[in-house]
Amino acid sequence: MGTTSSASTSGRLSPFAALRYRDFRLLWLGQLVSTAGTQMRIVAVNVQVYELAKRGGAIDPALALGLIGLARAVPLVATALLSGLVADRADRRLLLLLTSIGALISSAVLAAASGLVVTPLWLVYAMVILAAVVGAFEMPARQALVPTLVPPEILPNALSLNIIAWQLATIAGPTLAGLLIAWAGVAPVYWIDAASFLAVVLAVLLMRTHAALRPSQPVTLSAAFDGLRFVRATPLIASTMLLDFFATFFGAAMTLLPLFADKVLHVGPVELGWMYAAPSVGAFVAAAALTSVRIKRQGPVLLWAIAIFGLCTALFGISRSLPLTLLALAGTGASDTVSMVIRQTIRQLLTPDELRGRMTAVNMIFFAGGPQIGELESGIAASLMGGPAAVFLGGALCVAMVGWVAWRYADLRRYHSAV
Repeated sequence: MGTTSSASTSGRLSPFAALRYRDFRLLWLGQLVSTAGTQMRIVAVNVQVYELAKRGGAIDPALALGLIGLARAVPLVATALLSGLVADRADRRLLLLLTSIGALISSAVLAAASGLVVTPLWLVYAMVILAAVVGAFEMPARQALVPTLVPPEILPNALSLNIIAWQLATIAGPTLAGLLIAWAGVAPVYWIDAASFLAVVLAVLLMRTHAALRPSQPVTLSAAFDGLRFVRATPLIASTMLLDFFATFFGAAMTLLPLFADKVLHVGPVELGWMYAAPSVGAFVAAAALTSVRIKRQGPVLLWAIAIFGLCTALFGISRSLPLTLLALAGTGASDTVSMVIRQTIRQLLTPDELRGRMTAVNMIFFAGGPQIGELESGIAASLMGGPAAVFLGGALCVAMVGWVAWRYADLRRYHSAV
């Protein structure tokens, strides 16, 4: 992996320490490009579903947006334990290669279908489901691979750099998507997303790291549940996953951005792109600060970060001003990034390598399933009480759940990092 020193003589970590390791650098660059394409696709899918629902009149647009979350959540939850086991048994690089090809196909189908006179709404949902299945196998493989590419003391830096890449992509992606949609519609966005997955394919083919395989261990139902048993036996990890779920379930406001842009703020696709990018701006600033900082009192900082996330979500719900909306959304991104780095560091360092894929799969049910189910909840709530009230209530409930977790898990309140 390399032997270059990554810390200064004062003990302060270099902001780019993990990028000195070749295979991590390749993975980082590949994910940067593909994530930009994926973020463009998210905007395109939301805009297309919203417009098709408005045009067709057969389904409430807010509910149609919420169903996107359901289409993503069901495959994630249904395949999570299996995908985690596969990530622990198979070559994680090969798994990344195959999932990238599957995601490419999904986006290419959407691009081709968008050239039709009327794109069937069911086809958009079907491709969202396919992408979710692919993502369910990609996430455990990628996250379990990262700790094998850098030393343990560099892992927090690697996770922070991953978030920077993700946030750079989610700043550029939605902004570019908004401009492209306003100019040429959603089809070019889907084609760009399809092409972006070639970056991951190239990165994987160039990597030299070979994960230790365990072919002698059978793929059984009991083995698939090992990750769940491990999480239940480790309250510190379990508490971080509960925080994931509550924050993403009650704070799932992003799916309603087209509705807020149209009905609340009365702005167009360009400003909608800014709204999608705003959380990433805040997240980028936070992640950049975290690359050279070691947080010791990780438990209390984690709890405060998620509470601030809930407060910013509530502020977004009551905002009627575009600048205030952008500020609130940036606040959600910054606070979520702080909590994300801490959560991932705790989990990866406390989990043995042979269980990392399955632990990540269990977390995926909370972290990935939470926002998708939350999108459905937001869509239903918005259709019943209106978008602003639904988002404000979600933010308030997020803060309340943080208080409950802090009371329930004393170990998390007192947790200090040893790394």
